[in-house]
Amino acid sequence: MAVFGSGGGRNLGGRGPSFGFRFFCYAVISVVLMFYDKRGGWLETARYGLQAAIYPLQLAVNSPSAAWRWTRENFATRESLQREVDALRMQLRDQQLVTMRQAALQAENATLRGLNATQPEVIEKRLVGEVVNVETSSMRQRVLVNRGGNSGVHPAQPVITGDGVLGQVLRIGPFSSEIILLTDSEHALPVQVLRSGVRTIALGTGRGTLLELPYVPQNYDVKVGDLLVTSGLDQVFPYGLPVARVTSVTRDPAEPLAKIQAATLARIDAEREVLFVWARANHPASPATPEALAVEAPQQ
Repeated sequence: MAVFGSGGGRNLGGRGPSFGFRFFCYAVISVVLMFYDKRGGWLETARYGLQAAIYPLQLAVNSPSAAWRWTRENFATRESLQREVDALRMQLRDQQLVTMRQAALQAENATLRGLNATQPEVIEKRLVGEVVNVETSSMRQRVLVNRGGNSGVHPAQPVITGDGVLGQVLRIGPFSSEIILLTDSEHALPVQVLRSGVRTIALGTGRGTLLELPYVPQNYDVKVGDLLVTSGLDQVFPYGLPVARVTSVTRDPAEPLAKIQAATLARIDAEREVLFVWARANHPASPATPEALAVEAPQQ
């Protein structure tokens, strides 16, 4: 009887290219890709497309919690809704009084400074976005928001809440954007103590709402309870947006710098809606330009 496949005992794996040759090919391809990405930045374009592709999956993952929130909110009693409406009406009246008082103070300051009219508000445009996903680990403090390039959002754009600064745009897709929070360990924000005018940098710690101010000399005037606002020197945030409040100040005579911690005003883990903002160009409180920050070399 004839036996078919008599050569079946041979090792067929030896017919393919060797491991070293495959490794060499992959290495060459990797170097070529890195070179062209450095020259043309096409990987950013690919990431932009992938962001659009995975956005529906991110929505699907978040849908159970969103459905539960919808059900709970729609089954709220009429009495509780009426109480909320009454409370909101009262807050609106109070806010209208505060706004009128601020307008009067602004007009008074403008008159004292010899101005004919008050300056317009530094925030020229706003865009509301809804938080889709939150990632708050010790390594990453990020949120995903349902506004992206199609809505005019751009990288490094300031993002705030009704309480204070939340962070800035890190990456964008056509329909969503990734926000790096103030508390992320990779984030740094130039701030100013509103009371004393001391300028420094607030660093994220990756821990809750905690910020650190590690570059403040011992003799600088910073106290517990001081309000920190954006200094406008980072070319991103306009001046004067509330950021955090100082919670602890430790001065060791043996150390040149004080140990200062602050808590963000924005509720990092509780916000459901955020606000993308655009600053008005040429406003006194708008972010500093590179030309304004440049220091001219001394003449020899």
